Amino acid sequence: MLRILHDTHFQFMKYRRFWIILSTVLNLVALALIFLGPGFKYGVDFAGGTQLTVKFRGEPELGRIRGTLEDLKLGAVTIQRFDEVARHELLIRVQNPGQEGDYSAQMIQALDREFNAKNAAIRLNLQGTDAVRDALVQADPDGAGGTVTDRRAHYEPMAQGLLKLRKQAGIFAGPQDLDRVPELSASTKRFLADNARFGEFSILAADNVGPAVGKDLRTKATYAVAFSLAGMLVYMWFRFQLSYGIGALVALAHDTFMALGALSLTGREMDIPTVAALLTLVGYSVNDKVVVFDRIRERSKLDRGKPLVQLMDAAINQTLSRTIITGGGTLAVLLSLFIFGGEAINTFSFVLLFGILVGTYSSIYIASPIALWVNGLVEKRRAAKRRR
Repeated sequence: MLRILHDTHFQFMKYRRFWIILSTVLNLVALALIFLGPGFKYGVDFAGGTQLTVKFRGEPELGRIRGTLEDLKLGAVTIQRFDEVARHELLIRVQNPGQEGDYSAQMIQALDREFNAKNAAIRLNLQGTDAVRDALVQADPDGAGGTVTDRRAHYEPMAQGLLKLRKQAGIFAGPQDLDRVPELSASTKRFLADNARFGEFSILAADNVGPAVGKDLRTKATYAVAFSLAGMLVYMWFRFQLSYGIGALVALAHDTFMALGALSLTGREMDIPTVAALLTLVGYSVNDKVVVFDRIRERSKLDRGKPLVQLMDAAINQTLSRTIITGGGTLAVLLSLFIFGGEAINTFSFVLLFGILVGTYSSIYIASPIALWVNGLVEKRRAAKRRR
């Protein structure tokens, strides 16, 4: 087994009161940030709003985009890069103005007016299959003739081919891209090159969440985190003892509150991926505590009669190398994701990066001292009953 520390004898429990007091103060600061300070910056998932994933042909003008959407007076506008910078893709979020409604069409129209001066019946980067097909049916560049149904059957494969390529490429850069659509006839290709509008951007995705749905998602997310903590308490109780379950629960609550406080302090968005990161953190953190508690139980059988505080120090020292190697490897991966993973998973990586640092600390200085304290209370109660 790989070890980086050998035969350590650190007295972790000696200063447990200091670390408990420090952690309590930090948790109170985190709670103050959440409830009395800036609070959470809710994303579209929880606040309600409309989100567009937009791809531009060239470098997007963020200030111009923001100004155009702010003129709609729908709500706060958030713009962030999506994927690699060279792909010119953006996530644009606008909070709904306190009422249900899908505002994606209004947002797209505003951006269309601002960035696409030319008007045309066929807008290849914005319209769907049916709209493109019907425009071709009306113009009938192939001279197919016949009934409307006949012409629709003729141009349907062409419209589907156009949208298939747009989905693959993200955007039509210009008439030259029409050569990549094998379904197009020569006359239809010439017609589109002369008459269709390609435009400066395309819509990759549009999502909408109403305020009522957002509130319901916030409630369910809170329940999910609370139930996960309660589930870990029950698990640790049955696997070890109630004192260890309480120690683990306090430590997990500490990790969660610290991560939430960091989110509030840094102004990062609270959304569904962030909740997923918190739940992942709970699972990872409890695994570290199980390893420590398992070693404490093992030392209790081997060194009967020794004070529990000494057994805890010995167990933590024996698992210290494993904790550093496992935590260090995980942190290296998360640091890479945080730096190079892009905006889409940056907050997710941040929560796990911060949470694992705090969780490693709490396994030593929160979970074990709390378990020791609760175990002492239980022993005192048992002794009092025996004296009666």
